[in-house]
Amino acid sequence: MCTVSYINTNGVVIMTSNRDEKVIRPAAIAPRNYYLNGKNITYPKDPKAGGTWFAIDEFGNALVLLNGGIVKHNPQFSYRKSRGLIALDIISDPSPKDFWQQINLDNIEPFTLVLYQKLKLYELIWDGSEKRTTQLDESKNHIWSSVTLYSEKVRKERASWFVDFLQDRNEVSALEMLSFHQNTKQEDTENGLVINRENTLKTLSVTQVIIEQNKGTMQYYDLVKAQDFSTSFISI
Repeated sequence: MCTVSYINTNGVVIMTSNRDEKVIRPAAIAPRNYYLNGKNITYPKDPKAGGTWFAIDEFGNALVLLNGGIVKHNPQFSYRKSRGLIALDIISDPSPKDFWQQINLDNIEPFTLVLYQKLKLYELIWDGSEKRTTQLDESKNHIWSSVTLYSEKVRKERASWFVDFLQDRNEVSALEMLSFHQNTKQEDTENGLVINRENTLKTLSVTQVIIEQNKGTMQYYDLVKAQDFSTSFISI
């Protein structure tokens, strides 16, 4: 939930997310299908709060969560609801983008959502006091790094790695994006794409969604257990 990339390569959308988390947090449940609010939704589950950081519904709409909004914030002692559950509330609505405008986020910790809905791409930010909605160019490539873990300087540096990786590539495969997320700057355990900060904060998994016409695939790579999971479906 802390490094997210979006690639559109000849109409195939690839969204990939690295989950950086404290190692003491319970291990995530591998992705499977759940029925929420009348929709089939596939996502890995955080057993602590029951939410998620990455979900795709039966219509091919995908939602990815990053911690933090515009700038790094000072966390409160407690919040009304986890951000992972908020993500599920949004993706389970018939129109996630419209529900984003309606949902009450008072006393919710700041976060950023990357939403791909009906072939359109949006950046949705809750900064703790107001919502910010930006429609992005869905034909371009994008990368995000969480403001809670990475300084502005480091976020810009990581964006430059992304640009360098894509340079001179007419097409990019899902496997190549997975390699980028797993292998970029391996020697930099503090700010590389896969981190290990004093064995307390690590990149625990990589989740990837590939959307091609009416077919969706979610790949999940558990870096702790060295296990891979994959599930595919035909979208409505």
